[in-house]
Amino acid sequence: MPDAVGGMLGKVLGWVLTAAVLYALLAFLARRSVFYPMKYPRGFWESRERFGAEDVWLTASDGVRLHAWWVRREGSRIATLFLHGNAGNVTHRVHALEAIPAAGSSLLLLDYRGYGRSEGSPAEQGVYRDAEAGYAWLLARGYAPEQIVLHGESLGTAVAVELASRRPCRGLVLEAPFSSARAVAGRVLPLLGPTLISGFDSARRIREVHAPVFILHGDRDDIIDIALGRELFAAANEPKTFWEVPGAGHNDLPAAAGLQYEQRLAAFYAAWRQENGR
Repeated sequence: MPDAVGGMLGKVLGWVLTAAVLYALLAFLARRSVFYPMKYPRGFWESRERFGAEDVWLTASDGVRLHAWWVRREGSRIATLFLHGNAGNVTHRVHALEAIPAAGSSLLLLDYRGYGRSEGSPAEQGVYRDAEAGYAWLLARGYAPEQIVLHGESLGTAVAVELASRRPCRGLVLEAPFSSARAVAGRVLPLLGPTLISGFDSARRIREVHAPVFILHGDRDDIIDIALGRELFAAANEPKTFWEVPGAGHNDLPAAAGLQYEQRLAAFYAAWRQENGR
C-alpha cells in the first residue's frame, strides 16, 4: 500500500512539474511575442530621401540613444509624434510618412529601443521612456504641448496613451488600439491567456487623458478585435470619436480607409486651428 501511495504521489508531482514548466514556457513566449524589432540594415532605408525625412538622434532618460525620422510640413504649426506597432521599424510606416504631412502636420517618426538604428532592447518601461524622449525633442524644437498630436498604431497606441496620461497634448490618435495586454491575451487564449501577461493597461490610463481622442479600427481586425478598441473608447473622456473602417484588417487599415484616412486626420488637425484661431 505505501508503495502504491508513493507511486501516485510521484505521478502527481510529475504532472505538477510538467504543468509548471509548460506554463513558464507559455509565459516566456507571451512576453517575447510583444516585440518583433527589425534592426538596421533590414528595412527600406533608401526611402528616407523619397519622403524628405531628416535623420534625428535622441537620448532617452536612461541614456539609450534613439533614432527617428523627422518630416517637416512647411507652414504647419502642429507636429505629430508617431509611435508605431510592435514589428518592423520606421521604414515600414509608409502610410504615416505619406498621409500625416499631407493632412497638415509635421511628423516625428520614432524607432523604439532595439528597433531600426536605435540602441538597446525593447521593454514596456523602456518604450515609455522612448516616447517621452520624442515628446521632449518636439518641445525643445519649439512646439507647445497644445501643438503636439500623439499618434499610436497597434502596440504604439498603449505607448501613446501612457504618454498622454502624463503629458498634455493637442490630441490623441489611436489606430487599432486595445484595452490591455491581458485583454488581448484573453482573446487569443481564453482563461489561461490573461494569466500569462500583464501591462500596457490603456483602459485605466486613458481616464487620465484630457485631450480629444480619435480612434480608428478595422471591422475585420483578426489580431486586435474591434471590441477591444470599443472598450478603450468607452473608457475615454470626451471629446472622442470612433471610426469603424469597413473591410479593414489589422495591417491594412490605412489602405482600406483610402483617401478618408488623410481627410479625417486633416479634419482632426483643422479642429485645433479653429479652436486656437490659427
